[in-house]
Amino acid sequence: MRAITVRDRDAGVGGLTLTDVQYPHAAENDVIVRVHAAGFTPGELDWPATWTDRAGRDRTPTVPGHELSGVVAELGYGTTGLTVGQRVFGLTDWARDGSLAEYTAVEARNLAPLAADIDHTVAAALPISGLTAWQGLFDHAHLTTGQTVLVHGAAGGVGSIAVQLAREVGARVIGTGRADDRDVALGLGAHSFLDLAADDLRQVGEVDVVFDVIGGDILARSTELVSPGGTVVTIAAPPEVQPERGRAVFFVVEPDRARLADLAERLRAGRLTPLVGDVRPLAETAAAFARHRRTPGKTIIRVADEAEAARS
Repeated sequence: MRAITVRDRDAGVGGLTLTDVQYPHAAENDVIVRVHAAGFTPGELDWPATWTDRAGRDRTPTVPGHELSGVVAELGYGTTGLTVGQRVFGLTDWARDGSLAEYTAVEARNLAPLAADIDHTVAAALPISGLTAWQGLFDHAHLTTGQTVLVHGAAGGVGSIAVQLAREVGARVIGTGRADDRDVALGLGAHSFLDLAADDLRQVGEVDVVFDVIGGDILARSTELVSPGGTVVTIAAPPEVQPERGRAVFFVVEPDRARLADLAERLRAGRLTPLVGDVRPLAETAAAFARHRRTPGKTIIRVADEAEAARS
């Protein structure tokens, strides 16, 4: 089968190549997924788990990508809850070969059923962004109706979902980003928007929750905005500065089948819209990682379509 692999950590994006690799093995409680669409995180080539297994041993050549939508092709021993031929979407394990391949092995518990009326390209944009937004806002920051939340990167994959979820729960939402992100953020439901390149962050005033995907100086300055008892949640890096009267939390998204299913239902009902930016074929993955052109939303790799999969 074909897959995107990387062998040389120092080569960065330039080390991504489309190669022929062995068909994956389905371990106990695994499924093999015929991948139709896959998502990736641009910075994942810097993650230790991209290069080593859970025991710290080298596992190159490795297949990156951790979001997928596709069809179950095979069940491992003891696997329950899914069937061959079923449409699914979800996350691959951080320390195993990922989704940028025609087939990949995934723990069944990391996948949720996908309705026939949801396009694979859209579904592949939802797992990391949707779960990260939900867990950050509600599991870690405990956002509730009537509170104010500042969402950095409001037109990005994660931020755009956070804006929609926060607005739906009845929070006041302030989005941030670049000037050309304004219309996107406001269109998703943000009550106001701040241009990080031109506006003074302090004009936001006090907020109950800061949802950060940027880190660095933006994260440090945002801690000054948190009201008493408020929370900064970030996925960028462990915060070096704590709010004087609140708390700061760094977290890594965790798989959650039930929440994935809930997010998919919101999508079907028109209550949630993942932003899909570029859609590229598997052969153009390296160019997609390079981010030579910035677009709102999440870049998705189309690995196969329904007709192609039916013929294979």
